[in-house]
Amino acid sequence: MPRASARHILVASEEVCEKLKADIESGADFAAVAREHSLCPSGKQGGALGTFGPGQMVKEFDEAVFTGEVGKVLGPIKTRFGYHLVEVTNRTE
Repeated sequence: MPRASARHILVASEEVCEKLKADIESGADFAAVAREHSLCPSGKQGGALGTFGPGQMVKEFDEAVFTGEVGKVLGPIKTRFGYHLVEVTNRTE
């Protein structure tokens, strides 16, 4: 069964999500941005979500994690919680 480790940043708007993505792609540290801006409690741990399998996260998030490129910042991904930036740090098939 596939497993993935990821970290994410949750914000309320697509505009904020796009700006934070640009900041990270310009060299800002993902974990530092997560600690400062994420609305999710995982932000305190730099956005780290640990390791999980398919179906354990909401559908849109799950699809990005199990199909997106490892090590690349993915998003904005809209879910019922808001807008996410996701970085898959590891994935096994």
